[in-house]
Amino acid sequence: MNKILITGATGQMGRTVLQTLLKKMPASNIHVLSRKAEKLTELQSIGLNTFVGSYEDVTSLAKAMEGVDTVLLISAGDQGDRMQEHRNVVDMAKQCGVQNLAYTSRALRDRTTLHNQLMHDHFNTEDYIQESGLNYTIFQNALYTEFLQFVIHKDHLEKGILLPTGEGRVAFTLRADQAEAIAQVLLNEPFLNKTYLFTGNKTYSFFEVAQSLSLLAGKEIKYTPVELPAFVKTMQQRGLPDAVITKISSFLLDIKNNQETVITHDLENKLGRKPATLPEGLKMVFNF
Repeated sequence: MNKILITGATGQMGRTVLQTLLKKMPASNIHVLSRKAEKLTELQSIGLNTFVGSYEDVTSLAKAMEGVDTVLLISAGDQGDRMQEHRNVVDMAKQCGVQNLAYTSRALRDRTTLHNQLMHDHFNTEDYIQESGLNYTIFQNALYTEFLQFVIHKDHLEKGILLPTGEGRVAFTLRADQAEAIAQVLLNEPFLNKTYLFTGNKTYSFFEVAQSLSLLAGKEIKYTPVELPAFVKTMQQRGLPDAVITKISSFLLDIKNNQETVITHDLENKLGRKPATLPEGLKMVFNF
């Protein structure tokens, strides 16, 4: 790998990937793309080649890919046409003579039974990359431990956790561990059209999440499974938009249906150490 482009470089995943890359390769060999010009100033100051642009702007993609042989496509958010944005990156990589493309996807058990329709974009992007003719590496990542911040709030720590996740289990892992492992693969391994599943070493139910939080908080925090209509009503009372409620609900229903139970030791192998356990991750995420 001579030069690499990191897209979404000012986001949490992108920044952590960069931190690991910079330990092993010169900043001048790294291109970074972000739509947030103000956040690129710091990266430019340490010698990175910075480009303001987006997945919708193919001109900016072409500029960022000039002289690059490897691109890390960090998946887009869900505010626009994510699938088209991903196609733009793949198509421009081919046009610019990029040799290798890596993509951050999701580790889910069965794409045919998903509630969360947004996750289909990941699988469709994988298909598009595999059909592109580019050398590829796909990183299927487990649900971040940080996700728990969005569904467990201060009130939950006081009154108990009420979620429609049943007895579903998740192979939670920290985003930082995944990002570090991604960087290690980019630095050390050829692109051989391989898929890595970066998951925790075990799965956890929300009963176990509550137990871990109880130990950290020094008080009992209960988890009570609820039905979806009751959960939706609570979200509506909090004033959340319908689109947000639908998004969160579909994530949680997939957990209930054990979509998030895939386990491999790919993450541990690429880190060269065990990834953070759920209690370790919760301590960091909730600042205990």
